[in-house]
Amino acid sequence: MPSRRAVPAAGRVLLEAAFFRRPADRVARDLLGATLAVRGADGGVARRRLTEVEAYLGAHDLACHGRTGPTRRNATMFGPAGRWYVYLCYGIHWMLNIVTGEEGEPAAVLIRGAGGLVGPGRLTRGLGIDGGYDGREAVDDAGLWLEAPAEAGPRWPLPPAWVRRTPRIGVDYAGEWAAAPLRFVVDPRRLPTMVGVSVTPPAPRIPRRRSPR
Repeated sequence: MPSRRAVPAAGRVLLEAAFFRRPADRVARDLLGATLAVRGADGGVARRRLTEVEAYLGAHDLACHGRTGPTRRNATMFGPAGRWYVYLCYGIHWMLNIVTGEEGEPAAVLIRGAGGLVGPGRLTRGLGIDGGYDGREAVDDAGLWLEAPAEAGPRWPLPPAWVRRTPRIGVDYAGEWAAAPLRFVVDPRRLPTMVGVSVTPPAPRIPRRRSPR
C-alpha cells in the first residue's frame, strides 16, 4: 500500500516521499483520484481531484527533460522524490510536475488536469501556481501538496477499468517514445465532487527531541 502520513489538523492523509519513490508510470496511475491541495494567501485551501497525468520515466525516455543530463532548468528532476518540478513552457505556461523514483534518475509525473481545470497551463493559472514552487517538498508547510482522497476507501487507487491510457500529448519529437501509453486519464464523473475552498488550520508543530550533550 502506498506510504501515507496523517495530517492531524484536517484528518486527511498526506502522500509522503515514499509514495513517489517508485517508477513514474506507477506513481502516475495511482495519483488519479488523489487530491491536489494548494493554500491561498488567505489561508483557504483549494482541493481538486486529479483526473489527468503523464509519466516521464527517466533519461532513457526521449520525451523526458532529463534525457540530455542536468541543466539549470531541470535540476530538480535529478533530486529527491516528492518535490515539485515547475517549469515555464513556451514562455507562457507553468507546468506542474512531481519528482518520482530514485535520486539522480530524472523522472516525474506531469499533472495535466484536476477538478475541472483541464490542461496543465490552465491548471497552474487557475490555482496560482508558478515557478516559486520549483524544488519545494510536496508538504502542507510548502502550501502545495497531494493527499489521498478523504472518501477513498477501497476505491483508491482507482479500479483498472476506470483508467484510460493513451500516448502523451505534444511529444512527437520523441521517436518511438511518442507512442508510449504514458498518459493516464479518468472520467471526472466517476469521482465525487471535490472542488472549492475550505479553510484548513495548519497542523500542530511537534518540537524535535534534542540529544543530550
